[in-house]
Amino acid sequence: MRFNHVTIFALASSLGVALPAMAQQAPSGQGAPNAEAAAELRKRFLMDLDTLQSKFLALAGAFPAEKYTWRPGPGVRSVGEVLMHVASEYYVYTPMAFGAARSPLIPRGADSFQKFEASSTKADALKHLNEGFAYMKQQLAAVDNAKLVGNQPIFGGSMTIIESSIIMTGDLHEHLGQLIAYARANGIKPPWSK
Repeated sequence: MRFNHVTIFALASSLGVALPAMAQQAPSGQGAPNAEAAAELRKRFLMDLDTLQSKFLALAGAFPAEKYTWRPGPGVRSVGEVLMHVASEYYVYTPMAFGAARSPLIPRGADSFQKFEASSTKADALKHLNEGFAYMKQQLAAVDNAKLVGNQPIFGGSMTIIESSIIMTGDLHEHLGQLIAYARANGIKPPWSK
C-alpha cells in the first residue's frame, strides 16, 4: 500500500496531527519527515495509543469472562481473540512501524499469531494488553529520532514513518470499533460512553 504526500497530510490533518516542517523528500517522491517532525509524530502516535489502550482495557474489563468466547458469526474472531490480536500488534507490528524490534514472544508466521490469539481468556487478554503495551512503549522510546527519517523497509514495502504510523493507528481504531460493536451486541455499554 502506498500513499502520496497529499493523502498523508490529509489523513494526518483529519486525525488532528500537525506535521511540522516536512523537509526531507524520500527518493520515491514521498514526503518524509525530518528528525524533529518524526519525533513529534512519534509523540502524537504514543498519545493516540495511550487513549486506545485505556479504551481497550475498559472494554476488556467490561466484558464478563464468559463472553470472551462470543463471536458474531462463524470464522470471525471472538471477543478474546480480538483483544489478543490487539496485544499481538503491540508486541509485533506497532514497534515495527517505527523500526523497533518485534517481541520474540510471538515467532514469525501466521500459525504463531493464531496460537497466541487462541489463548484468549479474560486473564490472558488483560495480561497481554498490559505487557504488550509496555513492551511497545519501551521499544518506541528507544528509537533514535535520526532513524525515523526517510523511507524504511516495512510491511513488505518501503514507507515513511508517517505512512506506517497512520496504518497502525487506523488498524487499531478499527479493532476498537469492532469491540464496541461486540459490546453493544451483548448489551454492554462502553464504560466511557455517556
